[in-house]
Amino acid sequence: MPVTDYQGASASFTNFGRSLLSMRRDQVHSMEAAHEATSQEIELEAFQKQVAERFNELSSVDSDQLLSVPWIRKLLDVFLCCQEQFRSILFNNTANLNKPPMDRYVTEYFDRSVKGLDVCNAIRDGIEQIKQWQKQLEIVLCALENQRCVGEGQFRRAKKALIDFAIGMLDEKESNTSVAHRNRSFGRNNTQNDHKSLGHFRSLSWSVSRNWSAARQLQAIGNNLVAPKNNEIAATNGLALAVFTMSYVLYFVMWALVAAIPCQDRGLQTHFYVTRQFVWAVPILSLHERILEESKKRDRRNACGLLKEIHEMEKCAHHMNELIDTVHFPITEEKDGEVKLRVHELGLVYDGLKNGLDPLERQVREVFHRIVRSRTEGLDSIGRGNHE
Repeated sequence: MPVTDYQGASASFTNFGRSLLSMRRDQVHSMEAAHEATSQEIELEAFQKQVAERFNELSSVDSDQLLSVPWIRKLLDVFLCCQEQFRSILFNNTANLNKPPMDRYVTEYFDRSVKGLDVCNAIRDGIEQIKQWQKQLEIVLCALENQRCVGEGQFRRAKKALIDFAIGMLDEKESNTSVAHRNRSFGRNNTQNDHKSLGHFRSLSWSVSRNWSAARQLQAIGNNLVAPKNNEIAATNGLALAVFTMSYVLYFVMWALVAAIPCQDRGLQTHFYVTRQFVWAVPILSLHERILEESKKRDRRNACGLLKEIHEMEKCAHHMNELIDTVHFPITEEKDGEVKLRVHELGLVYDGLKNGLDPLERQVREVFHRIVRSRTEGLDSIGRGNHE
């Protein structure tokens, strides 16, 4: 899909940095003030550079690693690192957060981040769904793996688990509503506690409703997300550009999570309007195009999630199911060898999920809480500024 650049975007950050620094030096009246301006410029440029380097690293992976559990974990690491540096920038410039147009940019970012909380909740439920499929594969492995003599009973048990797995995958593809019915909240596994806490955290979007849509949520996050104009960049001493950059990082990360993990009403036809002049734009746009191309492949078009491990689960389960249908007893040595090979392949996929899903879920939870903390601190800073 061709990428449309945002025509009204500002010049490149490097050019902007030199011109803004020059403007500052014209305005200051002491060497101390000039040094302070230079330090802020360095901080802002370092942020742009880090975002670019992190996403360049993410985009350099081979196709067989893209959208895998390890890659998604790296993506969340990138978000957490960028979020922490962005949080530091806001903390170091609290006096400017309540001044126009900076107050509008910060408020809009926090509004977008709240919408990201819903995505985190939906993604956690999607991970839980993958774990349910994983349990069916575990039954197959328990029935057929490391058995001295595999009989008809073990094969019937494995066959039933594979059928349940296939039905579960089909249900998810046909309807994405079942996941949302659970309405789980982070850190609360007790259903009764979930309902008690729901009212308190409603403002922070700690649960998703049954008619919630990932596609609409992504659209809301990206709505009116355009680069600040040159006069706005100058008026905010470059801070508006940092907010725009972090907003785009949030937008892309949430989109990539929705692309990879099963959730309600997944919609990937989200347009990314950003000029390639930004140092971080090229790797983000490249990843966007690669993920879209992956979704268009014949065997992925109707996938309930583009996560590599989901595709491997489906493929291995399909092959195992076909093989079991050809087994007759007493089982031949050749057929026994085929079964062991398929069981080994299934075991590799299972082990990857077993080792990766729990850490991934913890990272999603950490992203959720980091967004909440950053928003709370930022709004407190704006509030204090309004009363000074």
